[in-house]
Amino acid sequence: MPTLAEWGTLVLMCLLTGRVVPTRWRWLLWVLWTGIFAVGITVVRVEYRLGDRLAAANENRVSRVVLRIAGLPKLSADGRQFEAEVLSSQPEGVPRHIMVTWNAPGYAGVYGRSSAPPAEFPDLIPGQVWRMALTLKSPSGARNPSAFDYEAYVFSHGIRALGAVRGRPAYMRDDGWVGIPGSAQRARHYVREAMRPYVDGLRYGGVLLALTIGDQASIGPADWMIYNRAGLTHLISISGSHITMIAAIGGLVVLALWRRAHWRGRGWAERVPAQVAAAVAALIVAWLYCLLAGWGVPARRTFLMLAVVAATQILRVPLSLSRLLALVAVIVVMLDPWALFATGFWLSFGAVYVLMASAQWWGRRAAGFSQGRRATVWSAVYMATGLQLAITAGLMPLLALLFNDVSLVSPLVNAYAIPVVSFIVTPLALVAAAVSIAPGLEAIAGLLVWVAHGAMQLMMMPTEMLAQWSWASVSVASGPKILTVLAVVGLLVAIAPYGLPLRALGWAFMAPALFWVPARPAPGNWSLVALDVGQGSALVVKTATRTLVFDTGVRHGPDADEGARTVVPYLRSAGVRSIDVLVVSHADIDHAGGALSLLKAVSVGQSYTSFALDAYLAQSQRLLGDSQGVNMPLALTTCAYGASWRVDGVTFSFLWPLPEQQPERRRAAPEAPRPSADKNVRSTSGQRNRNACVLQIQGQHHSVLLTGDIGAAEERRLLARGLGPTDVVVAPHHGSRFSSSQAFVQATRPLHVISQNGWQNRYGHPAPSVQQRWEAAGAQFWRTDWHGALTVDSTAEGLRVKAERVQYRRYWQRNVALPDGD
Repeated sequence: MPTLAEWGTLVLMCLLTGRVVPTRWRWLLWVLWTGIFAVGITVVRVEYRLGDRLAAANENRVSRVVLRIAGLPKLSADGRQFEAEVLSSQPEGVPRHIMVTWNAPGYAGVYGRSSAPPAEFPDLIPGQVWRMALTLKSPSGARNPSAFDYEAYVFSHGIRALGAVRGRPAYMRDDGWVGIPGSAQRARHYVREAMRPYVDGLRYGGVLLALTIGDQASIGPADWMIYNRAGLTHLISISGSHITMIAAIGGLVVLALWRRAHWRGRGWAERVPAQVAAAVAALIVAWLYCLLAGWGVPARRTFLMLAVVAATQILRVPLSLSRLLALVAVIVVMLDPWALFATGFWLSFGAVYVLMASAQWWGRRAAGFSQGRRATVWSAVYMATGLQLAITAGLMPLLALLFNDVSLVSPLVNAYAIPVVSFIVTPLALVAAAVSIAPGLEAIAGLLVWVAHGAMQLMMMPTEMLAQWSWASVSVASGPKILTVLAVVGLLVAIAPYGLPLRALGWAFMAPALFWVPARPAPGNWSLVALDVGQGSALVVKTATRTLVFDTGVRHGPDADEGARTVVPYLRSAGVRSIDVLVVSHADIDHAGGALSLLKAVSVGQSYTSFALDAYLAQSQRLLGDSQGVNMPLALTTCAYGASWRVDGVTFSFLWPLPEQQPERRRAAPEAPRPSADKNVRSTSGQRNRNACVLQIQGQHHSVLLTGDIGAAEERRLLARGLGPTDVVVAPHHGSRFSSSQAFVQATRPLHVISQNGWQNRYGHPAPSVQQRWEAAGAQFWRTDWHGALTVDSTAEGLRVKAERVQYRRYWQRNVALPDGD
């Protein structure tokens, strides 16, 4: 007698073979088999990539490798960064594809070489083979709510280890033009080197490089901020429209020449139709341009669409636009399953879909109707403007989901920016790139770059003015996934052709996602988010109506800090448009490094610091050469023992520094931590640590203590003043061995302890003895380097802690041996 499992297997086999499926439904079998095949191929590829990992024995150790440069190096004043293919390694256990960072000798500081010439490096060209000593680490990135996932990004690009150069690398040989990908990267290098003499020093020189070879590394953060607020980021790259335009130009040229060309008395068009030759030529031009652009997702989508269109023209096979888009999407994902990680995938396909659907609105002219040239021009402008508005509105829910920001001036800016960039700047930049390679044409190349840059400057004059307006863009909070699904359904309904009943109501379905307001704690409750900012500190505390930010994260370099990278995006995703209270515990770069970027992006009502905030910001801007305006807090106050306030049933009290420490709080010069066993060994930093603000938050049900970088001496004085049990403690000084004394641990007796640390940080924080001390006292010890961002909610039901890495595990995230119970 067959078992139930055997009967189930028999029925499944019949279904898969189609024996019991009616003929009219057998197309479902194709869908089922196709899905099984796609999932199987993806699983195999995922397992293969996961298997190409850095051996645990090589983690954070020096390995000697022979590698070939595989990607276009990123250039900076202090270093070089490039993708590389590992040819051999000693010891074994090094992944085949890694990212290498080669920093200049000597530490230039987090503010870079503002007053020194760029460091000298040898020419690094794709195809070169080098012998290097590298300190290798598995890719590691921050994990924060609704934030960019760096580990997913590097995994999707096949990068399985990060290497930092040690010593002096040795050049071995040049393998030249190796394979199609390597040859494309080599060509990009030579084009960039040919153009650099003409674009270096120009305000928008980086834009010309981005439009030519897809190299966006030369565009500064300040410019990106303007492009984001104005809705121009899709233009400051090689987009599908640019590729299509260049391909169309190539196809039209071949079409015109093919019709006129003859061979032995017969026209070429008689042998091969001119349309077929033009389609092939356009496809070849598009392919070459996509390779020059770096073969990103938008480029792949555009090339495949053109390839399918060319195939249908050659084979005379009819294919609707909707089926064309669906077929290309399937091909892109089959070739690269991780293309779904790229925002360009969704924006690119979404924009094309909206464009195709919106084109149905305009209909066709009645037969026999004609209009004058002026009317034709205005009709084209009207149609283009309408389609741009449709794309802007249609992509609004997607932009809100991906970036938590929507540009309101985008339709107006794009109305004039798209023609300028697409028909003037991009063609001139491409011609200038071609001319710059040819010898003897330097004057023409310089003229073309000057005209293209001038057009870009003229276009950006009104754009910068519009982007500076306070209403240029609005932040959109991250809402539940169901609201995103509802917005997409509304979009499909709203852009449907005329005839669908109640089509206009589709726009209303988008409103919940665009105007979502996240729930806040009830009066008397509080919520604490310890953001994952590496080896630094940044915490956000929310009550029923107020938001407090404690510290702003670390500054990594002249163009990168956690204020802009993590704190501001989180506040936007949480629906926070202004900060009521900003506390910067002390002037160390890992606590105050993001203050400048934060105050540029968000308004602050009240600030508390242990140093002169205005002097600190002025000094930071001087070191950075930054002249942008800063939204200074409405009130600047020094934190001191005894200062307190109560709001929404929650009491905030400063417990440190004491009055006798106040004269030292004027030390405010920005300074970066240098390598050492512990930062307390430096006298100036140690003084700042001793004066750090300590804030206690007491809600109706639970309390939390934010400790800054105080040490054991300050802990003893706090205990002498009556500090007692606390439900949650942020570990002093990131868990340094000079803090979290036994007396402090026993007196506070917290349920949860949070230590904000960077993965494999050079200070050894948190010290194992400190972690053991807290755990021995009965506390659950949480680490941002292990658990990601931590959210603690205080309610009448108790304390609830959510860890990003634990609650939202991903197969590509680095493996961390979490303690039992995590």
